[in-house]
Amino acid sequence: MANTFKTVSIDTMIDKHIGKRGTDKREAFENELRIDLLGQAIKQARQRRNLTQEQLGELVGVQKAQISKIENSVKNARFETILKVFDALGAKVNFNVEMNNENLAY
Repeated sequence: MANTFKTVSIDTMIDKHIGKRGTDKREAFENELRIDLLGQAIKQARQRRNLTQEQLGELVGVQKAQISKIENSVKNARFETILKVFDALGAKVNFNVEMNNENLAY
């Protein structure tokens, strides 16, 4: 008997295993995912500038360990420090605020 596989979307799998959009568990999952992407963006920008974590820390005024924490888990980093890191990297930062499916631009 041949194996048959059913193809499902990633959204369907997340809905099933994490929870549907709007639930506390799903919101926490989505926020954590975005935060991880922020850390990855910082690491990529640093590497493209050929900077070590120590060198970037010196530009920002923090220790190498703080840069490492930001790259690996932004959860405990101060927002001000994250902005300083992007500034030191010469990176442009854009924020998108959405409320009730409507983008808020300032």
